[in-house]
Amino acid sequence: MPASLRELRQRKSSVTATQKITKAMELISASRIVKADRAARAALPFTSVLNRAVAAVANHTDIEHPLTQEPKQRRRAAVVMFTSDRGLAGGYSTNAIKMALRLRSKLESEGLEVDIYVSGRKGQDFLGFREIPVSDGWQGYSESPTYDDAQVISEALMESFLKPFEEGGVDEIYAVYTRMVSMLVQEPRVRRMLPIEVVEEGADTEKAVEGDQPLQYAFEPDAETVLDSLLDLYVRNRVWFYLLESAASELASRQKAMKSATDNAQQLINSLTTEINQARQAQITQEITEIVGGASALTEADSAE
Repeated sequence: MPASLRELRQRKSSVTATQKITKAMELISASRIVKADRAARAALPFTSVLNRAVAAVANHTDIEHPLTQEPKQRRRAAVVMFTSDRGLAGGYSTNAIKMALRLRSKLESEGLEVDIYVSGRKGQDFLGFREIPVSDGWQGYSESPTYDDAQVISEALMESFLKPFEEGGVDEIYAVYTRMVSMLVQEPRVRRMLPIEVVEEGADTEKAVEGDQPLQYAFEPDAETVLDSLLDLYVRNRVWFYLLESAASELASRQKAMKSATDNAQQLINSLTTEINQARQAQITQEITEIVGGASALTEADSAE
């Protein structure tokens, strides 16, 4: 049964109101993406220098540090995934959750126990609904994280990593976050945070600026103290970088999803406008037909008299 003219107008009014909301959310996300992406890019130089510093200390000392040594026996791993606090962001949170669950299945197939840590309400709601246990979770900052948020997460992860296995500690920590490749492409990625995979320095970094003698390193007060400070800073920096990248990816995904919703609403409005015009034309035609029919009936009545 075709809809009445009133129903069509009500539907058009409803879709128009929805379009205004999606357009506003698209513009808000677009205005925040630049700031979030700039913050993520600004963290890269410090991260690069910090990586080189950790590599320098680890490669030029003989100390065995728990954060750089491969575990002798892999028994339990932790997976921390970064999701959003709010919805309407397309497949942003869903893709990260799927990646984390695939990683969990892979680790369990290798015989490891897996503890899950979640940043973001969407991830916590998803796991809670499916009754998947969560070791710890944080929320309320996904679009605009602060360094304090990164510190809280890193402290919890470090505590779990340094704790003995018998007391619930883990041997490895993996992070699942979303990398903002471009405004249109956001990719979920897996990175092992701990133990740190120290990359050997290249030959060019082993040479002095002038001359061929290898660089000599002196650590104050000692290499172990320096490594303790660097690695604690390293973990916080990695969590901070993942939060920044995830925030930029969330905003880009939401902007893209809202633009698609706005375009779909416009198409629906155009379709409803056509139906309204057709319904009005049909109504006018019917009224004219009724008038002409009535006039003809009166003319026939007069002729019969």
